[in-house]
Amino acid sequence: MDILEGLNDAQKKSVTTTTGPLLILAGAGSGKTKALTHRIAYLIAHEGAWPEQILAVTFTNKAAREMRERLSGILGQENSRSFMPWMGTFHGICVRLLRIDGEAVGVPRNFIIYDEDDRQGLIKQAMKQLSVGDKEIKPRAVSSAISNAKNELVDPDEFESTAQFPYQKTIAKIYKKYEEMRRTAGALDFDDLLIETVRLFREYPDVRNKWRGKFSHILIDEYQDTNAAQYALIKYLVNDRQNIAVVGDDWQSIYSWRGADFTNILNFERDFPGATVIKLEQNYRSTASILDAAHSVILKNTQRSDKKLWTAEGEGTPVRVHAADDEMAEAAFVAEAIASQIAIGARKYDDVAVLYRTNAQSAPLERAFMRFGVKYRIVGGVRFYDRKEIKDILAYLKLAVQPRDRMSFSRIVNVPTRGIGATSLEKFLIWQGSTEFDIIAALANVEQTSVLTPRAKTALASLGEVLRGIQASIVNDAPAEVIEKLIKRTGYDTFILDDTPQAEDRQENLGALISDASAFASIDDFLEEAALLSSADSSADDNEVTLMTLHAAKGLEFPVVYMVGMEEGILPHARVYEAGPAELEEERRLCYVGMTRAREELHLTYAYSRLTFGQRSYQPISRFIADMGDQVLQMSGGGSDRGATNHFAADEFDDFFPDEPFSNGDRVKSQAFGQGTVIDVDGLALTIEFDDGKTKRLNAEYARLEKV
Repeated sequence: MDILEGLNDAQKKSVTTTTGPLLILAGAGSGKTKALTHRIAYLIAHEGAWPEQILAVTFTNKAAREMRERLSGILGQENSRSFMPWMGTFHGICVRLLRIDGEAVGVPRNFIIYDEDDRQGLIKQAMKQLSVGDKEIKPRAVSSAISNAKNELVDPDEFESTAQFPYQKTIAKIYKKYEEMRRTAGALDFDDLLIETVRLFREYPDVRNKWRGKFSHILIDEYQDTNAAQYALIKYLVNDRQNIAVVGDDWQSIYSWRGADFTNILNFERDFPGATVIKLEQNYRSTASILDAAHSVILKNTQRSDKKLWTAEGEGTPVRVHAADDEMAEAAFVAEAIASQIAIGARKYDDVAVLYRTNAQSAPLERAFMRFGVKYRIVGGVRFYDRKEIKDILAYLKLAVQPRDRMSFSRIVNVPTRGIGATSLEKFLIWQGSTEFDIIAALANVEQTSVLTPRAKTALASLGEVLRGIQASIVNDAPAEVIEKLIKRTGYDTFILDDTPQAEDRQENLGALISDASAFASIDDFLEEAALLSSADSSADDNEVTLMTLHAAKGLEFPVVYMVGMEEGILPHARVYEAGPAELEEERRLCYVGMTRAREELHLTYAYSRLTFGQRSYQPISRFIADMGDQVLQMSGGGSDRGATNHFAADEFDDFFPDEPFSNGDRVKSQAFGQGTVIDVDGLALTIEFDDGKTKRLNAEYARLEKV
């Protein structure tokens, strides 16, 4: 087929500009995936690049699979895992690099991958060894701190040297102990996959140069979501020809809380002087009304690229804003509106998505949907590979592959129940640690220790036999057969039949696991894929309304979108009152992302009052609606008769944007903190002593203060 057929002019230029650094600023719904896929096809068909010479990084495994399928169709290639071998996520690519060259930095070839549950479990063990109680500090908080440090390339020694407060110093000790225990287990956590690869390239120039020479072209999707470690990795891999093409949209960068740095895309031209910049501005998703309203919101940000999306799809219906008395009336309005559309055959359930800022907002919606008989699904529930029965079976496999993996052993040692208590387990691990045996070898030689009871020895020896059988099966059998035998040999198939309503679901999950494994040639490949699957890879085809957070909605689209909770303190989130401009700009990008999920209809709802943490609060309408000005249409309804249909005007919001300056002694009212007195003024930074005795330092531009 003609690779350029069906592309607009900007997309064609993105495909055919094949030398030197290239920045593709791709607006929402502008066909960036199509441009990226056709670019790879063009490199192979017209520029003589071999598939194995192209490094193509996506942010989900699902995106990589879909792109590989599209490429296979365009080029007439068989779609297989061997085609485009270096297409995948950063983590998946780093796994392959470390399997090949990781031993140079002490990473064993048979390393296993710890997910978040594994990491928190090992952190708990580290805390126990350090006599740190989980009441003093939460393992989840420690895990987050360690992850943030690793993504910023901060090792335990550097973390310890910069720790100033007792809390930070305690985390530093746990971080160091965690790293010692992780290395002993022959494991890497998700963050290690990146930082160990960065360390490999930084410390071993010969290895770095080998891989630099291998990749003639590098393509990075969603470049605005790269973190410090990913950015360093990219810089190490770009060779002198600088054939790097990055695709992204800084307007849709909403993941700073997990380390993403959208300034990477804004600084691309600084990092790669002479780069070509192409803007994909034709939107193929939304109507002009939706795009214009969303554009009005994002224009208020100061840190952003400059572009203007347009569409040939026509004006469409106006963006509608609906008021409600409270959160229950808001939910009832949304549910009833959807049910009405379904009843007359105008829409199907899966045409509609309801988006919210926080998960807590789903509760009234779920109740209303049940009352009105609206079918729905929550996106962001427990993922398949996070379900207990699946993680148990994976732990058996991990231990068989890496017999020093204490985390997996601790998970399965008494699952199914074998009568091995916590004391016996601790004594066994202490003894095993004092020997040269790995865990499976120690189980086989457990008779040598005198610290365990005969009953415990028998149970542990029996487990050792099971694990050796699994190891033998891994060598001789296909992955699906290994898992099927494992489930029977361990007695797990009867263990899950506990006469609860969930027993049948567990059986079906194990059957699905066996089916999933049948697509893999080896247990190693299967375990890597299972560990690398992200929440974005899950999907459902059921005809149901989708309920999800704004963060979870990125990359998706729906004919009809309802964005609920358009109030100050919700969207934007209350944290902007103290955090200032950077946080507010991310909230505005989040609003933009939500709005541009809609193809044909966009409805924004807000409530005059909302019950939060048991208290009823009264927040003003979100400033983002004011940003839209006359781009939106105010509707009566939603349980309220307070307003007839009218256009919003920015001056309706003047109460929340005072122009007059503040002075010491002014009495002010904050929607978040109540009334107080200004005690210090430093430009826009105000120090306020509130009537409840608390003192806050707020930014006057963003805090929505009213003079009393």
